[in-house]
Amino acid sequence: MFDITPEEWTAIELSLRVAVVATLVSTPIGIAVAWLLARRDFWGKALLDALIHLPLVLPPVVTGYLLLLSFGRKGPVGEFLDHYLGIVFSFRWTGAALACGVMSFPLLVRPMRLSIEAIDRRLEQAAGTLGATPWQVFLTVTLPLALPGIVAGMIMGFAKALGEFGATITFVSNIPGETQTISSAIYSLIQTPDGDLPALRLVIISAIMAIGALVASEFFARRALRRVHGL
Repeated sequence: MFDITPEEWTAIELSLRVAVVATLVSTPIGIAVAWLLARRDFWGKALLDALIHLPLVLPPVVTGYLLLLSFGRKGPVGEFLDHYLGIVFSFRWTGAALACGVMSFPLLVRPMRLSIEAIDRRLEQAAGTLGATPWQVFLTVTLPLALPGIVAGMIMGFAKALGEFGATITFVSNIPGETQTISSAIYSLIQTPDGDLPALRLVIISAIMAIGALVASEFFARRALRRVHGL
């Protein structure tokens, strides 16, 4: 039952690599966007908020197709990156990380924004009156106080990226050893004879990883909250 094959280990390792890269790259962008939405009023704010949350309501296949049109070798962004920087996303594991990052971004940003909005702005203003620059206020006051939401957002984004399927398979296909994550491996196994047991094995592993990520999110968020209250 739990005799995991090398191919399955490859899918597990690739899923973890894709989810980690997607989360690490998305986090700085997510913090900046969360701060912008929480602290600034500007024309088009509602539109930006809607665009950020669009992957949650669009069919994942549509998101994947839009990524393929934009970041494929013939797409406007993909052609530029390939020609001038030698970076290719389509049908590569890096493309899977991009798709997972886009799909998980709303879940990553939301807790961060709520955490920043909950911060008492008088604390930031007090730091400013003491001579701190805006960057110093952000790094020494806002960021530490928003840490619980940042941690929760990162782990929620990681959990979403770990299980992403529709956008990934549309953008980078299902290539064993290159783009085949746990989700796409399960999809392939349930369509092959005698694939039920290996598929069930990956389903169990995927569920354990997802539950572990959610438990870790709660644990680290509570720990960060206690740390903030101790400041």
